[in-house]
Amino acid sequence: MTQAVSVKYESVNVDLQKVYDVIVHEGLTTYKKKHSNAALPLQVKGAKVDARSKKGAVFVVRSKADFQTKGVKGYIVTSKETLLEDASGLTHFTPNVYRKYGYADENRRMIRGFEERNLLQINTFVVDIDTLKHSVQDILLACMDYSIGLPTLIIASERGYQVYFVLEQPLFISNKNDFKGLAVAKRIADNLKRSLKTVDADIFCNNFGFFRLPKATNIVFAQLQNTYSMAEYINWSMGQDDDIDRPLFVVPTKLSKASVIDSEWFQALVQAVDVKGKKGQIGRNNVIFTLALVCFSEGWDNARTFDFIDEYNSRLRNPLQGTALQSILNSAYSGKYKGASKEYIEALLEIHVHNGQSIPVYMAKQVWYKFKKERQDRTRSHYNEWEEDLINYITAENNPSEPFIWRSQNEICKAVGIPQSTLNQMLKVSTKIVKTVTGKGRYAKTGWTTVNLFIQHAINLIQTAKASYRKQLLQVVKEWTEELEEVAGYNHLLRYLNQLIFNNSERTLVKKPLGNSG
Repeated sequence: MTQAVSVKYESVNVDLQKVYDVIVHEGLTTYKKKHSNAALPLQVKGAKVDARSKKGAVFVVRSKADFQTKGVKGYIVTSKETLLEDASGLTHFTPNVYRKYGYADENRRMIRGFEERNLLQINTFVVDIDTLKHSVQDILLACMDYSIGLPTLIIASERGYQVYFVLEQPLFISNKNDFKGLAVAKRIADNLKRSLKTVDADIFCNNFGFFRLPKATNIVFAQLQNTYSMAEYINWSMGQDDDIDRPLFVVPTKLSKASVIDSEWFQALVQAVDVKGKKGQIGRNNVIFTLALVCFSEGWDNARTFDFIDEYNSRLRNPLQGTALQSILNSAYSGKYKGASKEYIEALLEIHVHNGQSIPVYMAKQVWYKFKKERQDRTRSHYNEWEEDLINYITAENNPSEPFIWRSQNEICKAVGIPQSTLNQMLKVSTKIVKTVTGKGRYAKTGWTTVNLFIQHAINLIQTAKASYRKQLLQVVKEWTEELEEVAGYNHLLRYLNQLIFNNSERTLVKKPLGNSG
């Protein structure tokens, strides 16, 4: 069992009502249905908002001792108003909302209903770190380096931390397709826990159970704008699965093994939502056409297939118009095609799924495989290797007193063993390395650092800063950033700095506009 370490932490000032709004979304009613303390106009306004979606409940407890061997002693909360009013007297809650809820005893003390398959909506993934030996800064850097990005909240307790990664919009759970959405969410939760193993995340922690309730006294990091869409979670999780060579997702289904729709490659395409295509590259039209051809070969009627591809199209970041969908469907059902093309399937997997392991492609009785490319053929992996070597070198040479190491480009190339042309090309695509040049001619110096080292330096400055010289501190950081060259990692770094320093996302550290990289 992990030993508790006595470490003092400092809470941050944040509006609890906004915190609960961000976490539970519209899963609870805004105000209590009876005996609300809100003014009548606010209650009327809240009721109109509540009518837009189905409501559920969360479970709360007053003490960790309420988790007993015979069950959980607590009560049910159905409104944000109650949650906010009772927060000071609570310790844990279920941040994800449940569909059915009740009490297991006549005295209404033991609660029941917090089973996974009873979830109404998943609002957040929470990673439990059951130790205080890592600082908040350590956790933030691990999130940026190994996980999906900065979290929404970090909650501290006497034993450790809980890291909240909130969804931009909730994932609603249903029993259709044998709870497929729940299976995908569980895989994402597992990958998030594994991604933070360097800070001792508990990979065996319940994915959607009870967690520390955010309160004014225990929130040690809060950036409420740091939320991620389900598509972002899925795309990131796919990359994590690829890194550890396990199947894309474990998606249970009632379909027979012979069904192409049940195949791994088909489900991989269905999960690919960032599909648009560009000149000379097959894209969303080809994906939808391929899916429609499979449905046709499976014997689905025209209406069923249209509903299927229409639902898939609605999840795309750049969806097609309905008229284009009907045209694709008509073509797939024209009888001119016997089935989906092997070449198209392989190309679509290569371009839009990015899954490194071999994916078996089943079509009727035939089996094809889309194999992983050899390393020398994978340009992106080639640059990633050089990037990793350079990051390791910069980190090893770094002095904690400043973010940069000062080396000429020639010295960097010799130290790392990277060709100069490759270094220049790598800097155009890397979002992890930044550089600066000061002085002119023979007096010029080149500084090299990584986004994480710069962030660590900024965090240390911010944590040690006193209110009396906060403005001077920000000026120092601003002066550093204004001297940076606008390589690929530049906007990536500025985005992190703006998130760390300013709660108001409309304020920025520098006047230069932030780009879309990173």
